[in-house]
Amino acid sequence: MRSLKLLALASAALTASAAHAATPTTWAYSAKTGVGASYEAYVNGAYKAGGKTGAVSKVWFSIADGVLTETMYGLIHEAQIKQMRIAVQTATGLAVEGADTTSKTEYLHVDAAGRPLSPAYKITTTDRQGRFVIEKRIFTDPDRDSLFVRVTVKALKGPVTPTLVLEPHMANTGGGDTGAASSTALTAFEGKAHLSLKGAKPFAKAGASVLKDGDALADLKATTTSAKGAIVLTGQLSAVAKEATFDFALGFGPDAKVADAAASATLKTGYAEVLARFNGEGARVGWEDYLASLTELPRLREASEDGGKLVQASALMLKVQEDRTHAGALIASLSNPWGDTVDATKSSTGYKAVWPRDFYQCAMALAALGDRDTPLAAFHYLPTVQVGPKTPGNTGDGGWFLQKSHVDGTPEWVGVQLDQTAMPIMLGWKLWKLGWLSEPELKAYYGKMLKPAADFLVKGGKVDLGWNHSTITPPFTQQERWEEQGGYSPSTTAAVIAGLVVAGDIAETAGDKAGAELYRKTADDYSSKVEARMVTTKGAFGDGHYYLRLNGDQDPDNKSPVEERNGQAAVPEDKMLDAGFLELVRYGVRRADDPAIVATLPKLDDEAMEDLYRVRYSFTFLGVEGRFPGWRRYGVDGYGEDTKSGANYGEGDQMRPGQRGRVWPIFTGERGHYELALAGLSGKPDPAAVKKIRDTYVKAMELFANEGLLIPEQVWDGVGAESPHAYTRGEGTDSATPLAWSHAEYVKLLRSVSDGQVWDNYAPVKARFSR
Repeated sequence: MRSLKLLALASAALTASAAHAATPTTWAYSAKTGVGASYEAYVNGAYKAGGKTGAVSKVWFSIADGVLTETMYGLIHEAQIKQMRIAVQTATGLAVEGADTTSKTEYLHVDAAGRPLSPAYKITTTDRQGRFVIEKRIFTDPDRDSLFVRVTVKALKGPVTPTLVLEPHMANTGGGDTGAASSTALTAFEGKAHLSLKGAKPFAKAGASVLKDGDALADLKATTTSAKGAIVLTGQLSAVAKEATFDFALGFGPDAKVADAAASATLKTGYAEVLARFNGEGARVGWEDYLASLTELPRLREASEDGGKLVQASALMLKVQEDRTHAGALIASLSNPWGDTVDATKSSTGYKAVWPRDFYQCAMALAALGDRDTPLAAFHYLPTVQVGPKTPGNTGDGGWFLQKSHVDGTPEWVGVQLDQTAMPIMLGWKLWKLGWLSEPELKAYYGKMLKPAADFLVKGGKVDLGWNHSTITPPFTQQERWEEQGGYSPSTTAAVIAGLVVAGDIAETAGDKAGAELYRKTADDYSSKVEARMVTTKGAFGDGHYYLRLNGDQDPDNKSPVEERNGQAAVPEDKMLDAGFLELVRYGVRRADDPAIVATLPKLDDEAMEDLYRVRYSFTFLGVEGRFPGWRRYGVDGYGEDTKSGANYGEGDQMRPGQRGRVWPIFTGERGHYELALAGLSGKPDPAAVKKIRDTYVKAMELFANEGLLIPEQVWDGVGAESPHAYTRGEGTDSATPLAWSHAEYVKLLRSVSDGQVWDNYAPVKARFSR
């Protein structure tokens, strides 16, 4: 999320002209309106065949602009196609889905109240000239590594001839593929990743060609039947006079035979039965069963403002975005942010990877829903991404958790973020107190995972992994929660203090009295210095008294410059505001009415501030009364579209001074949690205060969701040049949708509102520091 995350992607991104000249492959548009996968039940906390859902399907798909986009097979980050569109030859010319159509995304299986019951989708694309309508129904086969697509074409102004246009990106790259086309199948492979696209009826014509000038439609009438490199596969369907329906299956496997067999078996099973299994209808076990297992979902629906539609979708989204090989491996998003300008010739995960911070948010949200099994699997997974003697390439101190990793634990980014080391401890404590993690198991994990993490939060150490050869001295963090800079961070420090306090409880239970004393004593020390290190009294805004976003030294009043990031010039630390200080209240480190907290809010909320420094923006929505608040990550944030040209972040392998981070729905949820804490200072919050929180913050997050009920990473704030996508204010951008953290924050806000207290608040922390 986070600029450093995209630096790796942006370093390879190309402008359209450069892409045409040198690197013709990119990923697809990142503002997804749908993502999906099959529900698979655990077998003793793991994913393997033999359980109540049978074989394990390892296929995920996404939808954007009415088109099937990145589809993964194997591990959750291993994309095998970029997109599959339908090009339609009409009497007045060729039209293609996306560029020449409007689209609508709907859930295929809903309850009587219109709430989604599974992530199966009905996608309708309508020709802008009124010549045809295409309806696609998309879902996976829960018993096979395959995707089912039913296509219905309606001709409105004379006969039309549709053609499937498939752009493989096998083995998570946009080049190096070998493809073949015949009347019976379109196939592609790279290494051990194979696909086979088959129809219930043969293709009228089929072709395979090399991508030309980045244009998948350039050789639509190809007569060649094989191609290598960056390729395009086409399958022409029979002409449609009025209306026709075509069924397809996209099968995957480690070799051509397995991929073909998967597609064939899915087609043989047929549309109705595959969908029924996917949904879990009747005696079948599927998504309906998962939703029914969420014990807290009914009351969270009651706390919503939309009748429970978004919370039910959020439950689906959080569970979909888990790997199906490594149980509990929760990723950040099934998207590559700004993917349509990101080079695909080299394998990259985008957001399809594990960050312990996002991971914690998701696990806590799933727990808030009453899902007991997934958070436990997540906790059991965490040693996979903790640095230690077995971490490849590590010769330094361990105990901390990898910044970013593949779901199999392969290190990807190796910065040290202390909140990501604290949060696994916090999750373990929460699961223990819920009664889900047994005391014997807690003690076992204390020795092998939690104690090394707590010790690192106390002592830090010498890091020696990959590029990172640094000495970490907590609570100074090498990177704060946006992965960009080091220093004393209010949000990071809040997590570190909370992690140490609950580590004290765990240590005491495990019989480590010395450890318990050390962790609590250190937490006391860090807490006692929060204001001295991170609150300025000589700031540039208002009366000068407020929390800094980040302080690189021990003096919050010296106006030292914050390092340049994302094309933005360095500014004095007192000119960079953010809402990270509210995490001190969330976790219980400070009271909601703490003087420094209260003093900072007016500066954070000043909408008269110059746009460069301004953080808060209010939004109106068509047909909805009121104004709804949103906040940027921080002032001077450059992680977003360019205000001068509208270009994507990092486009053309360049950081530009015009880049601007937009508003994140996460912070609307964070502020709602703060307001609940404030309302509950003297006991149970007043019903009127709770109603106001629901009407303002819950409602705002629901309005930020798109038509597929997916909550984006960022929404358009209206500042500067329009994006080429011509967003309206409050609409999700091309950053990342769905963002798992956004859905997690919404779910947690509903749980907090329903409980009348903050879900992430830690009782021993509150008792120690904010009585």
